[in-house]
Amino acid sequence: MNQVGITTAWHKLGAIPSTLLIPLAARAKGADLFPQFDPHDLCANELLTSLRTNVQSYLNDWVCVLNVLWRTDLIKTMGGNFFEHHPNSHGVNLGAGLSHYFQWLSNGDNHWLDTDLPEVVLLRQLLLQTLPPHCRVKELNITQPGWWQRLGLPHGKRARPVLLICEGVLMYLTHAQVNTILKEISENAPPESEFIFDFISPLGIGHAAHQASVCGTGAEFTWGLHNAAQLVQAHPHLEVLEQRSVSEAYGLSGSMAESFFSPITGGPMYGLIRLGVQPS
Repeated sequence: MNQVGITTAWHKLGAIPSTLLIPLAARAKGADLFPQFDPHDLCANELLTSLRTNVQSYLNDWVCVLNVLWRTDLIKTMGGNFFEHHPNSHGVNLGAGLSHYFQWLSNGDNHWLDTDLPEVVLLRQLLLQTLPPHCRVKELNITQPGWWQRLGLPHGKRARPVLLICEGVLMYLTHAQVNTILKEISENAPPESEFIFDFISPLGIGHAAHQASVCGTGAEFTWGLHNAAQLVQAHPHLEVLEQRSVSEAYGLSGSMAESFFSPITGGPMYGLIRLGVQPS
């Protein structure tokens, strides 16, 4: 392994791409804090060791660690359910960072594509030099329209559905950019495709400096929403299949607290949304 190349590639990451270390640290070490959400990530520890960087500050932000482990558990479950119904379909991670969901979602017949910006893909290729069968990595800027065709994804009413996931990405984009991504999916994804992504409350916009894990990266929160229904109004082919709040990870007390404060907050402070694509 080219350690000099890894170090160089790591230091070339910009503010938003460098946030990839947050979920990596949580999946590698977070089970010590929250064993009930242990993702059993076979790659995270190895990747973290290869990066040779101190992640204790990320682990000290136990709220963020819980957010990552909770959403990982849900995405694994939702993704598994999708491939049970569509075993020969494609899965795509938009802005994958150093996540490796195919270790959990591979069934031997499906295909997987991890995408990210060129500098992240370079780092990923240096660290993950051997890919499992049916798994690819490709450079992509999801804020630029036309990426569905550039990725060569299934297209048309009779094509197999596609599973798309996007975690820890959209909150760093603008409202217009998020709508462009949804438009791309709405206009191109085959019926029964699904899009799973996380979101923050609009109350968090502009306040990344107050989150211990993000403040040192230079990234800023620029997008959030109260409810998934706000998104699909402008995209008639999309429907809300599920919206979950991280409050459930705190048990009954968390759900009760969210209900009490919802008139003030307007909705979850952090959550996960699963959208579906309807036939035209």
